[in-house]
Amino acid sequence: MSFKSNLYVGAAALILGAFGATAHASPQTEPSVASAAQSSEFKLDYEKFTLENGLEVILHVDKSDPIVAVTTVIHAGSNREKPGRTGFAHFFEHMAFNDSENVPRGWNRKAIPEWGGQRNGGTWSDGTIYYEVVPKDAFDKILWIDSDRLGYMINTVTQAALDREKQVVKNEKRQRVDNAPYGYTQEVIRKALYPEGHPYNWTVIGSLPDLQAATLEDLKTFYGEVYGPNNATLSIVGDIDIEETKRKVRQWFGEIPRGADIEPLPAMPVSLDADKKLYFEDSFAKLPELRLTFPTVESYSEDEIALRVLGDILAGSKNSTPFKQVVETDKLAPSVSAYNNSMELAGEFVFRIRANADTDLNAVYASLEAAMETFEETGVDPKDLQRIKAEQETRLYSSVATILGKGQELAQSNEFAGDPAYTTVQAELLKSVTAEDVMAVYKKYLKDKPAVMTSFVPKGQAELALEGSELAEVWIEEVKADVASEEVSQGEEADYEKTPTKFDRSEPEFGELPLVQMPDIWDAELSNNVTLLGIENGETPLVAFNIVFAAGSNDLETADKKGAVELLSRLMDEGTSTKTAAELEQALGLLGSFVGVSAGRETVTISGTSLARNLAPTLELVEEILLSPRFQTEEFERVKSAALTSIKGREADPNSIASLAFSNLIYGDNNPSGLPGDGTEKTVSALTLADMKAAHEKLFNLPATFHIVGDVTPEQAASDFASLAEDLNQGGFEAPTHSIPEQKNAGKVFFIDVPDSKQSVLYIGRLGVSATHPDFNKIDFANEKLGGGISGDLSQTLRIEKGYTYGAYSGISQAEMPQTWRIGTSVRANATEPSLTVIRGMLQDYGPEFDEAAAELTKNKVIKDSTRAFESLNAKLGTLNEISRFGRSYSFVEEEQAELVNMSVSDFKDSAARYFDEDEMIYVVVGDRKTQFEPVQNFAKEAGKGEVTELDIYGEPVSAEE
Repeated sequence: MSFKSNLYVGAAALILGAFGATAHASPQTEPSVASAAQSSEFKLDYEKFTLENGLEVILHVDKSDPIVAVTTVIHAGSNREKPGRTGFAHFFEHMAFNDSENVPRGWNRKAIPEWGGQRNGGTWSDGTIYYEVVPKDAFDKILWIDSDRLGYMINTVTQAALDREKQVVKNEKRQRVDNAPYGYTQEVIRKALYPEGHPYNWTVIGSLPDLQAATLEDLKTFYGEVYGPNNATLSIVGDIDIEETKRKVRQWFGEIPRGADIEPLPAMPVSLDADKKLYFEDSFAKLPELRLTFPTVESYSEDEIALRVLGDILAGSKNSTPFKQVVETDKLAPSVSAYNNSMELAGEFVFRIRANADTDLNAVYASLEAAMETFEETGVDPKDLQRIKAEQETRLYSSVATILGKGQELAQSNEFAGDPAYTTVQAELLKSVTAEDVMAVYKKYLKDKPAVMTSFVPKGQAELALEGSELAEVWIEEVKADVASEEVSQGEEADYEKTPTKFDRSEPEFGELPLVQMPDIWDAELSNNVTLLGIENGETPLVAFNIVFAAGSNDLETADKKGAVELLSRLMDEGTSTKTAAELEQALGLLGSFVGVSAGRETVTISGTSLARNLAPTLELVEEILLSPRFQTEEFERVKSAALTSIKGREADPNSIASLAFSNLIYGDNNPSGLPGDGTEKTVSALTLADMKAAHEKLFNLPATFHIVGDVTPEQAASDFASLAEDLNQGGFEAPTHSIPEQKNAGKVFFIDVPDSKQSVLYIGRLGVSATHPDFNKIDFANEKLGGGISGDLSQTLRIEKGYTYGAYSGISQAEMPQTWRIGTSVRANATEPSLTVIRGMLQDYGPEFDEAAAELTKNKVIKDSTRAFESLNAKLGTLNEISRFGRSYSFVEEEQAELVNMSVSDFKDSAARYFDEDEMIYVVVGDRKTQFEPVQNFAKEAGKGEVTELDIYGEPVSAEE
């Protein structure tokens, strides 16, 4: 590929390391432009020490909440694998959450949530991470679990555990790759870009044949090669005492033997001699997608920061020439994306354009080339460079606003950069980037350079691919009908001799139970009866705010205008009467602020984040967005086209198909909750600019509540919001009354065909209650043990015991309209029937078998989970939203906890019997009809549920002729 001039395209926001960098104005800053560049230097304090076995430990004290985050980073990802044994690093991450010598089986996944904590892990090309956040009373228990995982787990691995986890990982791959539109793109790109044998030639999740071939000996070899403490960093952040924590770390981790010495991998950048054009007909995609991937440099190289800025310059805003050309002028796609991804050994600069339906990707490519010609003529806009630097300050503070964010940054920066606070170095590097630097990396890595070009097109539309493309080779799993051949179980525990240690590695006791209270909430009455609720918090110099209007798509539009409110929210993000979308975006960016409009079924919300010192000018722009949207034909037609593209795209997502069909079966066509909130192709196509103006007028007559949290006093916030409150006309709109729907389709089974699905999506549930109903909390509490997370019975049975799925959950959402309580999961295709049978049995048994132990477990889990409930700004903002929207008191969390504590076993049983009654459930299955319709029929027959009803992907009955 060659661009005939000088710069490039992209929509990926610049993220330096785990987060951004301190913003400072560039030399080109105009004195009259408001800027975010007035802050003091950012610092991330820490204390570091190293154990004799080589484990590097980073400590940071943050006593803002009674919680602790523990993060372990292993310097080994998929780049340490060998051809034929791909996916091992990710697979081992899964295995490491199972058994260890001194921690009971399953304790890692099950117990931590029950202690009120969160836990997870992740693998990428270069590393593996494990992390937990727990109430401080469970801190010793986490050190026990994490140290045992690092040093004492490999002897506990059995063949049965290996076989079971294979199924879980394969289910994850099916869910994220095989059953997802564009899921194979990374596999195609990596094979084309990196030569055979290069550590990036394969994807992180690897191939199913490689996973299936994995042996116990393979696993033990991988562990022995890379999992020593001398190849890891441990970070601990939160409500800790430094000296006491050092003692505990030495106690728990100090006896772990040092691992093998690992030679660092050298940088392995790649190059291309010519363009490689590949295409693939995607069974799930409904829109053609073009990606261009250029080889660049490894992370921490001198050009990395400039390349990341390049991506943001060229597609991080509506001011970029590719956006103007591809989206606005040629109208070929709703957006343009680009970003640089520098990894430990090599890097990639990627452009992604998911085009409108039926669009020829040759036209998209030509449009992109024309955009680059224009850009090379105009060069880098100094204000764009200034905007990027300003936005990073807000991103930086946002990312360290939680102890987990700080912990992950400290651990990863230490392990890969050798400096726990390397983000401060990146901040300085960003400040020094110039337009000349950006142009230089464009010329060096993109201009006249070959790329891997992939065209992923809908099945049967190969003619949309780039001219000259070759068919990409992708291994596609054949769906087997026999689930018994893949049946797994936990099996017997391993027979081994426990590793002797000087220190007793028995489970430690809980520490002192932390006391949890809701934060102090203040309120102020503004003009037009507008209430402002706030929480003052000065941990970071940020504020988060929103303006919530008390009606949404259910109230503001009729069935034939469905999608109008969603479209209005998109249009309000596209500029004002005096500013184009690009000008508005730049004005906000120069302040380091982010503002967006979103439409829900019951509310319309304008949300924002800004530096505290720039709240007033940010709200001035919000006022402009509210008062005078850009009601112009060109902008309207563009957002309308983007909305139609999005609607077409959801036809490719089995989960969206299941969700929309399920809602329609519950509510029907006569209740707005039974129709898509963003409309249908028919309703959105018919919308006009006049409809937008009418919806906007209704919006201004709605009651509204303002919320703000962060580093601002009540007096200052009230002053800054005053003008905005004066603009509103509260109470002039009367919302229509929607009757509470009756339960429909109880006990019926529905099937929707998505050909070639490697998994079946299951939605099982019924109509529940509104968030203000007296039974709402009881339902929520009763659900916790069944499906409230990975420790719930559904996940423990379907994932951990059976290996049918990657996860299974249940719950009810909060709204004024009665909501559905439902179970959701994606199971491997040939496990569809047994999964349905297992879920049915669990529903039948759950209430009758709920006992005192289950009640105590639920109470402990929910109450201790509250220690993390108010940590982030968004969590605090959500608390205020709940108070104003549902009329909660300022101490509603404590009141709900008291309600929970007073629930008897009979209360739990009664709630389960009333709301989880299996006879009332609707079953929706989305999967491959050719292989799964008959098993679903068998289930329905055995369960006495009558004939299975077939629906199409729009939820309409399929006629017999079809």
